[in-house]
Amino acid sequence: MSYEKDPRVDQYIDALPPWQQDICRQVRHLVHAADPAVEETIKRTVQPYFVLQGNVCALLAAKDHVNVFLYDGGITPDPHNIITAGHGNKTGRMISYHQGEPINQEALVEMFRAIIANNRAGGWRRLKAGSDG
Repeated sequence: MSYEKDPRVDQYIDALPPWQQDICRQVRHLVHAADPAVEETIKRTVQPYFVLQGNVCALLAAKDHVNVFLYDGGITPDPHNIITAGHGNKTGRMISYHQGEPINQEALVEMFRAIIANNRAGGWRRLKAGSDG
């Protein structure tokens, strides 16, 4: 699959250890597989973000893992239990991948597609506000 890459995202990924590069490249490919209209950008000076009518996810490499931040307001179902942190977070949740851990690709693409659908429906803030009524 080909998609438009932001060279700044390449720069971020290329500076990481090989195992973190692999995780980031897999996540990058999967978010684009979820919807070819996803765009890449850099926010917060260096952090790769993937956006489509709002934030979908962001990458942040830490010393011993890679965090994938999901911007879903906690409303996207997680039937495969891939969320590792932020279960009670009001704006987003997170999946941490450590060296050697496999990525449940189908579950992650499913989650990305749900977040994108929510973004297209007005975003999680609007959807949450409508359900509180």
